[in-house]
Amino acid sequence: MTTSLPQVHHPVLSVTWKGIEKPSNGVSVNQYRGIKYARIPGRFERATPVDGFDGEVVDATKFGPRCPQVDVDVRHLLRIPEDFEIPKEPEDEFDCLNLEITCPPAGSRSGPLPVLIWIHGGSQVVTFCSAASGICDPTKIVADSIKAGKPLVFVSINYRVNIFSFGDGKEKNLALKDQRLGIDWVRKNIMAFGGDPSNITLAGESAGAVYVHAHLTTGVSVKRAVLASGSLYLSSPLPVERGDGLIKTLEGKVKELGEKSLREASVSTIIQALNDCNVNTMWIQEEPELQNWQIKPEQVEEIMIGDTEYESVIWRNGIETLDGPTIATAFEQDPQWGPQLRKMYNVVADRPTACKLGALDLVNDVRYALPVETVSEKLQAANRQVYKYVIDQPNPWQASSRSHHAVDLLLLFAGVDLSFNPAAEHVGQEMRNRWIRFVNGDAPWSPGRRFAFGPFGECKEIDERQVANRRRLEHVRALKEAGMGVYMPIIFALTAGKISLLN
Repeated sequence: MTTSLPQVHHPVLSVTWKGIEKPSNGVSVNQYRGIKYARIPGRFERATPVDGFDGEVVDATKFGPRCPQVDVDVRHLLRIPEDFEIPKEPEDEFDCLNLEITCPPAGSRSGPLPVLIWIHGGSQVVTFCSAASGICDPTKIVADSIKAGKPLVFVSINYRVNIFSFGDGKEKNLALKDQRLGIDWVRKNIMAFGGDPSNITLAGESAGAVYVHAHLTTGVSVKRAVLASGSLYLSSPLPVERGDGLIKTLEGKVKELGEKSLREASVSTIIQALNDCNVNTMWIQEEPELQNWQIKPEQVEEIMIGDTEYESVIWRNGIETLDGPTIATAFEQDPQWGPQLRKMYNVVADRPTACKLGALDLVNDVRYALPVETVSEKLQAANRQVYKYVIDQPNPWQASSRSHHAVDLLLLFAGVDLSFNPAAEHVGQEMRNRWIRFVNGDAPWSPGRRFAFGPFGECKEIDERQVANRRRLEHVRALKEAGMGVYMPIIFALTAGKISLLN
C-alpha cells in the first residue's frame, strides 16, 4: 500500500517533487518516481541535461517510461513463478531518461546520507528488472539501512538501450552519455533528498556493471563502486567497424519492412527489426576515451566485486546447439595452449555432454571469474581497497538451476517475496546488510578475506583454500598465463550469437 504524502523542495531550483510513502516491515521510506534528468532532442542524438523547473510542482508518484525494447519475460531466467504479476511498463523513445529516488523520510535522518546509484543490466538491449517491475524495488534496502542505523539514499537510473543507444553511426555509446547526465543530476540535486553528493557509490549488475566499470575508467570519480557479475572484460569495447556492420544489417531490415532508414523508421518497425534480426546483445563502441581501458586507472577509492557460481547459464541454450567436434575444434586455434585448455576443461570431441559443460565452464571463467581476479589485482596494486565475494545460494524456486546469473537480484532486492524459502531469505538479508555497510564506508567483511553468500543459507568469510573449492582458481591462473590472445578467439567461436536472457 502506498500513500501520496511526502514532498521534497529544492531551494535553488524552486521545484517541489511530490512522491509516495512506502512501508516495509514497520519502516516507512519515501520514493520519488519518474524524475526527468535529461531530454532527448532527436533520435540517436546526444541528450541535454534538465537544469530547472522554476516554481513547478512535479508529480513524482508514477514511474517514468523506459526505452522501447523487445519484450523479454524476466521470469524465464529468474525462475519466478508464472503467476507473479509484473506490471506492463510504459515506453517512450524521447521521455525515457528518468530516475527514481528512494530515501528515508526527512524527519528520520540527520546530516547528508551516502548515495547508492544503481545501473540496471539487460545485455545492453533491454531493461532487465527495473524498479517499476517490482523485482528490483529498493524499498527493502533503504528500510533495512534505516533499521541498521546506517541510512542511505538509493537512485535507479533509466537510460536508452539497444539501437536507440547504439545509434546509426553519428553519436555512439548514448547509454554511457545518458548515465553520466544522470550521475551529474544526482550530484547537483541529491541534497534536496537528504543525500551527500560527495559520497556516492556507483553499482550495477551484468551489463550495468559493464557500464559502471566503463565510467570508472573514463573519468567518473566516485567514492565506491560495486561490480556485480560484470566488468568491461564481460563486454569489451569493440571497433567501430563491428558496429557499422550491425547498423547496416538493421538499416537493410527496416527498408525491407517499408521504411526509409533507421533514423526515420517508426518505433514499432525498429523493434520488429531488432526481433527479426535476433539482436539479443549489444556492446560499447570503441571511442577514443575507451581505448586502452585495460591500463587506465579506475577512479574509485573502494570496490566490491564478485560473481555467482553459474554465470554462464545465459549461453547454455546456445552452446547446447553445438556438437562435440565443433567445440573441440574451437580449441585448436592455438597450438601451444589450445590442447592444454581443451584437456583442462574436459573437452573431448566424442563426449558431447562433457564438451558442452566444459565450454560453459570456460565461458564462465573467462567472462566472470578471471575478471574478478584481474580487476582486484589491478586496484590492489594501486592501493585501493577491494572486497571480493562469491554468491553460491541457488535459485529460490528451482535449486537445480544453481546459483545462476542474476539470481543475486532476487536475493538483494527481495522484490519478490522469499519467505517461503528461509535459506534464500536469510542470504538476501545478509547481502543487504553487507551492502549497507559498504555504502556507508564501513568494511563489509574483513579485508583480505572473501565473503560467501550461500549455499544452504550460510553466509561467512572464507579463505583462498575454501574459494578454490567453489571456483576453478587453477583454471583461472592458467587462463591468465595464456592471455587474451589465446582464450578470446575460443570464446568468440563458442559464443557468437549464443547469448539469451531466456535460458
